[in-house]
Amino acid sequence: MTKYQLIAATGCPTGIAHTYMAQEALEQAAKAKGVTIKVETHGQIGVENELTQAEIEKADAVIIAADKDVHAERFAGKRVIEVSVSKGIKEASQLIDDALAGKGKVLGGDKSVSVAVLEKKENERKGIGHSIYKNLMNGVSHMLPFVVSGGVLIAISFLWGIYSADPENTQFNQFAATLKEIGGLAMGMMVPILSAYIAEGIAKRPGLVVGFVGGLVATNGGTGFLGGIVSGFLAGYVVLGLVKVFNVLPKSLDGLKAIFLYPVLGVAITGLIMYGIAGPMSAINEGMMDFLAGFENSSPLVLGVIVGCMCAFDMGGPVNKAAYVTGTALLAQGNTSFMAGVSAACIAPPLITGFAVLFFRKYFDTNEQNAGLVNFILGSTHITEGAIPFAAKDPLRVLPTMMLGSSIAAVLTYMFKVQVPAPHGGFLVLPVVTHGLLWVLAILAGSLVGGFLLGLIQKRRVEKIKATI
Repeated sequence: MTKYQLIAATGCPTGIAHTYMAQEALEQAAKAKGVTIKVETHGQIGVENELTQAEIEKADAVIIAADKDVHAERFAGKRVIEVSVSKGIKEASQLIDDALAGKGKVLGGDKSVSVAVLEKKENERKGIGHSIYKNLMNGVSHMLPFVVSGGVLIAISFLWGIYSADPENTQFNQFAATLKEIGGLAMGMMVPILSAYIAEGIAKRPGLVVGFVGGLVATNGGTGFLGGIVSGFLAGYVVLGLVKVFNVLPKSLDGLKAIFLYPVLGVAITGLIMYGIAGPMSAINEGMMDFLAGFENSSPLVLGVIVGCMCAFDMGGPVNKAAYVTGTALLAQGNTSFMAGVSAACIAPPLITGFAVLFFRKYFDTNEQNAGLVNFILGSTHITEGAIPFAAKDPLRVLPTMMLGSSIAAVLTYMFKVQVPAPHGGFLVLPVVTHGLLWVLAILAGSLVGGFLLGLIQKRRVEKIKATI
């Protein structure tokens, strides 16, 4: 890997001209002095010439010539000269001299070898696997605020009664109905946002709109969370393909490509493909619902294991939704037992991550520690999606753990003959749950077992990384 004496980041608010003028000025000034430099740009098309963690670590100094956020926290512990983008254009030569003379300030930050740093080094060795994970997590991290805000508002609306949003029912309350509608709108944005930011991670800004529209098609087609992932990756690579195809056009047409060719052709191609695959994915979903409804009167053990595995398998995706929609359909027919197991199995995954972080705190990075504790709230309000970041990180080991914990919770719920007459709300609907205390015990049992196992898995994972680096 090339070692650069200096590294730099440039960016202006519009990202059209000054960002690249500063890049060119710094590169020319460095070349004139015989200094190696790599300049990362934060322009209209997104981040280009991106600095790697290894390049940052090996560089002698950093120059930031920007009037916008360029993620300076990456340079913690490095000597940094920070100026406006215009100064980067006009005084590039002086900035190079100052950087070589050791001027600037050392940015603060934790340089200790944390779990996050260890995992980042491990991921950098994994290549394509890390790239897929990074882009998926870019989508998940932007999606979660929509899930949290929407899910909590819907759960709160049930405080006024299970049927408080139904104008035909005596429980109807206008405020509760409004809260539920707002929450539903936020939840409805989940898949498009997931898709948009997966595509943005792959193809930078041009991928954003293509991924968003692809996510809308996935939502309308009933493909759920998994459809959003498919459309996000599809949109990202469609835009990358278009970038290659139009690379032969003159650089003066870059603006036309960014605002016309990429979005128009990208949306058309991605949208048409998603329309083509949405039908089969939706049909598979309906088949799973019919399959599950057939086990309605099975033994608690068989039914609990099936419901638990389905609810934790994709946490908001078609398999999870098949179980949930079957539960709500049976609820409408007066069967309140089936939904009790579905709710328990949906509540358990985020609680599992919370207990894992609580028991094995030092083996999780800071973000995971915070997310795990927040998941106690999300799980309590029936927001399964809070566990997705943990599952996306290590699906082959985390998902079976979640499925085991959810199955235990669902099996015990059916054995205790719990009845839940509400389709959502988590522990907020406890006042209307039959055998509510036993229901909580069933969920805690599954969550504790799953949490302990998940913590052990993470502990072994971190120790293995330490041993190989």
